[in-house]
Amino acid sequence: MSLRNELDQVHKGPLPHHVAVVMDGNGRWAAARGLPRVEGHRKGGEAAERLIRFVTRETLCEHLTLFAFSTENWERPPEEVEFLMELLGEFLAQKLGELADAGVRVEAIGQHDRLPPVLAEEVRRAEHRTRDNRRLFLHVALSFGGRWSVVEAMRKAVQQSVDGALRPEDVDAACVHRLMPTAGLPDVDLVIRTGGEQRLSNFLLWEAAYAELFFTPVLWPEFDEATFMRAVHAYQGRQRNFGKVLR
Repeated sequence: MSLRNELDQVHKGPLPHHVAVVMDGNGRWAAARGLPRVEGHRKGGEAAERLIRFVTRETLCEHLTLFAFSTENWERPPEEVEFLMELLGEFLAQKLGELADAGVRVEAIGQHDRLPPVLAEEVRRAEHRTRDNRRLFLHVALSFGGRWSVVEAMRKAVQQSVDGALRPEDVDAACVHRLMPTAGLPDVDLVIRTGGEQRLSNFLLWEAAYAELFFTPVLWPEFDEATFMRAVHAYQGRQRNFGKVLR
């Protein structure tokens, strides 16, 4: 079946509102070819670009979150971290015009204060320029961790309690969500992880509570439109009951 026919079939079924992607396998892709790890990250950036362009053009979801750099990634070798920060900054600088013209709204989620000044400025510039776009909401997780996000919500809750603005009986799931750094981010419908591993790795733990999970052995630099379509097909074949009994 051609990609065009697959797209026609997919659009007849329910599409995920929010897709989140753990982009894994850059290092292994490079090692298998005798290349330095940074070359794997460079090719991974090209894969991310392909996915964003495809999802936007074909209107396959409204929200797309990419796990670009985790809180744990700071423990990697300094030269690799530096390269990743530069690569992310270059991506935003070089592709901002295309993203803006395509109707993509860019938002970074994570510890902004830990980002290098140059990258932080590129993030602010991208968010400002695309703030009115609505075709695709692109959330880039930078220095992000699911546990960090929950801890931040707890810190706010404690402070508001001390200030008298929050009572214990006021705390429920909706309250916690409002206090998280990802407040306003809709629940994830579909998590895609490449590279063959089958875990969330401290990604959107709260938001993915009832997400459908799709794992593929495809390494991230080789992720393409066909692989994304397989993930959406798998999503459409699942019955989502959110812990309830459907009648």
